[in-house]
Amino acid sequence: MQIPGHIDPVPVPRALVPRADGRIDLLGLSKLDLRMALETSQLEPKQAKLRAKQLWHWIYNRGVTDFALMTDIAKTMQPWLAQRFVISRPQVVEAQVSSDGTRKWLLRSDDAQDYEMVFIPDADRGTLCVSSQVGCTLNCRFCHTGTMRLVRNLLPAEIVGQVMLARDSLGEWPSQPEGRMLTNIVMMGMGEPLYNFDNVRDALKLVMDGDGIALSKRRITLSTSGVVPMMARAGEEIGVNLAVSLHAVTKEVRDEIVPLNRKYGIEELLQACADYPGANNARRITFEYVMLKDKNDSDADARELVRLIKKYKLPAKVNLIPFNPWPGAPYECSAPERIKAFSNIVFEAGISAPTRTPRGRDIDAACGQLKTASEKKSRAELDRQAEEKMAALG
Repeated sequence: MQIPGHIDPVPVPRALVPRADGRIDLLGLSKLDLRMALETSQLEPKQAKLRAKQLWHWIYNRGVTDFALMTDIAKTMQPWLAQRFVISRPQVVEAQVSSDGTRKWLLRSDDAQDYEMVFIPDADRGTLCVSSQVGCTLNCRFCHTGTMRLVRNLLPAEIVGQVMLARDSLGEWPSQPEGRMLTNIVMMGMGEPLYNFDNVRDALKLVMDGDGIALSKRRITLSTSGVVPMMARAGEEIGVNLAVSLHAVTKEVRDEIVPLNRKYGIEELLQACADYPGANNARRITFEYVMLKDKNDSDADARELVRLIKKYKLPAKVNLIPFNPWPGAPYECSAPERIKAFSNIVFEAGISAPTRTPRGRDIDAACGQLKTASEKKSRAELDRQAEEKMAALG
C-alpha cells in the first residue's frame, strides 16, 4: 500500500549497480540504461542524452575502453567519466590456438567464475562460438560441458564482452561490415541460451544494433537443446536463426542422451520448430545431430529423421557432427562410412545433411568439448600462468 504523499523510489536496474570499486560498467547496458547511468550520476537529461550517444559510438563502433581516447568528449569530462564508469572486457586466463587456426579463450569473471569462447576461421567466414552460462544444467551424456555443474547465468556484459574481446584480438575496430573476419555468431558455447533468455536477448540486441557492431540477425544462430516454452519467444523477441540439438529420433535414445527430452519430447519439440517465427526455406532450422556409434546412426534412424522432418513440413537442414571424444566419454564416434551412409539417405530425401569437419580438437575446442580448464588444472596453476603473462606484457 502506498502512503499518501509518498513517492516510492524508482528501482535501480541490476545493470546499474556499482562494482566493488564503486564504478558502473557501461558494457552491456541498453541505450536507455546508459542514459540513466549518466543521469543518476547527476548529469542533466539533455547532456546525458548527448553523452550517451557519444559513448555508445565509442564503445560499440570503435571498441574503445579508455575515456581519454574519446576525442569528441571534452577533456574536462573524460576524468569525470573515468571516476564513475568503466568499460570492461572479460579477463583472459588462457588463450590457445589450434593447428587448424581455431582459437579458444578461457575467460574469468569479476566473481572468479570461468567460461570459454571459441573462434573458428574459414575461407568465407569467421564464426564466434559464445557461451551463455558458467557450466550447464542439461547433462547431455555425449557433451563434456554437460558434465560441469551449472554455476550461474552470464550477464549481458559478459556475453557481449566475448564478442568485443574477439574483435579486439582480431583487430576489427572500428566496426564496419566489409572485410570482417568475425562474420557470424553462434550461441553454442557453454550453457543453454534459452535458460538465460533475458540476458541472451539483451546481449544480442547490442550486437545487432545498427549504430554499433551491426551484425545482421541472419548471421546469428541460437542453439537450444529443446526448451520448448521459450522457442516462440526467442523467434519473436530476438529473431535470429534457430538450431536445435536433436541428436536422436526415438524417445528411448533421446531420453538417454538429451535428458531434457523427458520434459519436452520430440513431437512437442518439432511442433515448436514448425511454429518458429520467421522460419522458411531461406532461413532454415538447423538440426544438430552428433553421430554416436551403434546408438543413433543406423539407416533406420536416418529414414526416421527424414520422416519426422517431412511430417512437420520443416524448412530444415541437418548438421551431422562426428562425436568428439573426451576422457571418460560413454560413447564412440560412428565410422566414416556409417556417417556417409546416413548422410546419403537424408540427402536423397532432398534435405541437406553435410558432415561438419571437426575443428580445434587438439585444444578441446570442438563441439561438445568445452569444459573450462579450471576443472582440468589447479586454480594456483592458472593464477601463476596469468601472472607470468602480465609480467611478460609489462
